Amino acid sequence: MLSFDDEPVTTPETTAAPTTAQALPQATMDFSPKPIPGATPAAAISSVSVVPAGGATGLEEIEVTTHRITVDEKRIINCRADVNQLVPFKYEWAWQKYLDACANHWMPQEISMSRDIALWKDPNGLSADERQIIKRNLGFFSTADSLVANNLVLAIYRHITNPECRQYLLRQAFEEAIHTHAYQYIVESLALDEGEIFNMYREIPSIYKKDVFQLQFTQELADSNFHTGTVETDRRFLRNLIGYYIIMEGLFFYVGFVQMLSFGRQNKMTGASEQFQYIMRDESMHLNFGVDLINAIKAENPHLWTADFQEEISALIREGVELEYAYAQDTMPRGVLGLNASMFSEYLRFVANRRCKQIGLAELYAGAKNPFPWMSEMIDLKKEKNFFETRVIDYQVGGALSWD
Repeated sequence: MLSFDDEPVTTPETTAAPTTAQALPQATMDFSPKPIPGATPAAAISSVSVVPAGGATGLEEIEVTTHRITVDEKRIINCRADVNQLVPFKYEWAWQKYLDACANHWMPQEISMSRDIALWKDPNGLSADERQIIKRNLGFFSTADSLVANNLVLAIYRHITNPECRQYLLRQAFEEAIHTHAYQYIVESLALDEGEIFNMYREIPSIYKKDVFQLQFTQELADSNFHTGTVETDRRFLRNLIGYYIIMEGLFFYVGFVQMLSFGRQNKMTGASEQFQYIMRDESMHLNFGVDLINAIKAENPHLWTADFQEEISALIREGVELEYAYAQDTMPRGVLGLNASMFSEYLRFVANRRCKQIGLAELYAGAKNPFPWMSEMIDLKKEKNFFETRVIDYQVGGALSWD
């Protein structure tokens, strides 16, 4: 069952070592067979390594060989095996998460916004505080999912050297695009000021500070001169994964999720709330994939997980909690929807403890409790008649997806 408490998947430690970096060759359009200068005839070749240090890109020169990739040669990072060969699978959990994500497909236009439009146009339909919550969340999430997508495409994908994990990353990147589409669809439906919403990350301090915090994790790894393959760079890459999967998707999204789903629980803004429920389902899957990815890298590279590094990560999570609580206070200066900002202080501590446990860190906030137990229900639902009674919804495609 998909939830906060999904147990992480661990991978047996392997001992493959990186090789010396090589420059990528230029592509050619001539596909006619030609002898490779100095190459050994195929029948005489038993093994050829063609992948540079820092991991495979999939663009390395293809050499003639009878050697076939084995499971033991695969690694999450710094792999020397051909990244173009999807099978045999080593990380079955990654492939299964890809299949589950495909079965969980949805599109924003499938959700009716008619009731939301009528309520938004009604001058007495929503309070000023409720309207601010909606606009601030659209402002934050519209940029946040773009940051996540950029991080996937520009920083993470090129350093992951396992094809089944890359397959999921491609699906995740598409889902981030769907989420951005959903926010645009809500903004357009409600006739909101697009300039106001999509520039909040530049103009609202609580959103700006969260985005600046996240950009630090991408900027270094997106540098073309950055390569994994050393203890220092491997640890920086792991830090990036934790920054995005654990802090951004696993912490920074949860104040907004609680707020937007609370509207639906009161039968308000049902279309927008439904879309956020779908988005939360996707993000929960992203989070669980990220946890498994982080733990697999730790298992294969235990030397990265030092006491000092763990302290650094714990400090980052604490900073994330503070930034997200400031966002809660900003979006909710007064109690509304049966919520108040102080409730989020406890909730974020509870969520942070869950995230620490999932990646093998000690809890940061002793005794923190969950004041919103209904949030787990929103994630765990297997199949539902729309929570807001707008229409019947099955998250599965062709009945393919099972959450049990």
